Amino acid sequence: MNSKNDLSQLESTRFHMIEDDARIKTNLSRFFYIVEDIELSMTAGSVEEYFEQRALPSYKSPDILLLDIGLPGMSGLEAIPKLLTDDPELDIIMLTTYEDEGKILEAMCQGAVGYISKKTSLKDIAAAIRVVHAGGSYMSPMVARDIFNYMSKSKMTPIEEALTERQLEVLKSIVNGGSYTQIAKDLFLSPETVKSHTKNIYKALKVNSKAEAISQYLKYKRNS
Repeated sequence: MNSKNDLSQLESTRFHMIEDDARIKTNLSRFFYIVEDIELSMTAGSVEEYFEQRALPSYKSPDILLLDIGLPGMSGLEAIPKLLTDDPELDIIMLTTYEDEGKILEAMCQGAVGYISKKTSLKDIAAAIRVVHAGGSYMSPMVARDIFNYMSKSKMTPIEEALTERQLEVLKSIVNGGSYTQIAKDLFLSPETVKSHTKNIYKALKVNSKAEAISQYLKYKRNS
């Protein structure tokens, strides 16, 4: 019977990991020790340490690199271009606790092909490695949802971000010259509710009058 090491040499997807959290490194090392088709063959606590290990005669290029963003010294984002310059065939999967959608998009633009939250189960991390090694891309569902929401919000004007959908309807009616009574009738609201919405609109837009609110609305419409 072949040993695990024999199977690793013949069949395994080889991956490396740059991660400064000792607990995470230990958990992943223990888990992948018993996964026959995936081999974790090198770990480092920083990008600088990883490049030192790459300079050793025994170094073998991995198929995939799991890379944290928040590292001591050079960050994961800063490292991506250098890593890909040295090894253009390397597939990089970001493994991080960061929930900053901007950083996720930046990593993707730099050349990462996957993004996994550290809350992802070990089995799903293995699944992600298999998907990426087969030529695909992978993003944890929770990360994908955050990116979708971020992209949706990025298409909104500042005034749309500040107001609720109902408040925006009221403001549009105010801009069109509607009175409280007419707005209430058009939107199936009471005049008091319209007044309450108007007060909250002023507060959200940091204005003190109807004229200022209308001015802000028209300004953002021109720029949108």
